[in-house]
Amino acid sequence: MTDHLAAILPLEGLQAGGSGPLYLKLRQSLEDAIQSGKLNHGDALPPERDLADYANISRVTVRKAVDDLVRDGLLVRRHGSGTFVVKPVSKVQQSLSRLTSFTEDMARRGLNTHARWLERGLYHPSPDEMMALGLPADALVARLGRLRIADDMPLAIERASISAEFLPDPQAVTSSLYTALDKTRSRPVRAVQRISACNIKDPDASMLGVAVGSAGLSIERVSYLASGRVVEFTRSLYRGDAYDFVAELTLSEILTVAPQERN
Repeated sequence: MTDHLAAILPLEGLQAGGSGPLYLKLRQSLEDAIQSGKLNHGDALPPERDLADYANISRVTVRKAVDDLVRDGLLVRRHGSGTFVVKPVSKVQQSLSRLTSFTEDMARRGLNTHARWLERGLYHPSPDEMMALGLPADALVARLGRLRIADDMPLAIERASISAEFLPDPQAVTSSLYTALDKTRSRPVRAVQRISACNIKDPDASMLGVAVGSAGLSIERVSYLASGRVVEFTRSLYRGDAYDFVAELTLSEILTVAPQERN
């Protein structure tokens, strides 16, 4: 353990003289190890007791340094598992003026995507699904729950509901939902999205690799066919540190009608 700690955390900077609290020096040493790749995304941080013994400092000092890095999003605590490194992410910008799937959106950016299935099958609709999709109680709905991942970074949790009329075999969806709907000529042509800020709770925080309470974006989408029928009801949770939604606004012209001249 000592050799491993020495490889990722040289003591020279920590023990060097000069002003400044010890916890800030330890924090900087740990941040340098993360930024340099000595500690990679998903790596477990050595236990605080081991760090304190190795650096000959108190566990209170170690805890304060780790708390700082958790607040900055470079570390995440997972209850019962330990503290893990979180790779800093570059924000992805998604236009609100274009109706695309997650897979299509990431492909345009040259990012490799895959998903971890959380749920996939046919079910009786919930009251929310019945209302959103306009389904009777005896209908069936296809539910697709996925953890969406781009370049090995979990970005979003997506839970889609589609009437079995349009998606009778949920197992046919292997990557893009919209590609599967294309095959049944049921791809939506417009959608209404509602976006709200939220704090991410467990177990979603653990799946997304962020600290409990981290900022997130909750998105509810209702998509329509050209006929006006609802085809998709999707609720998604995006990491707030990884996603920006961008909308282009234009100035509407105001027509002014000149008063008629009096005769």
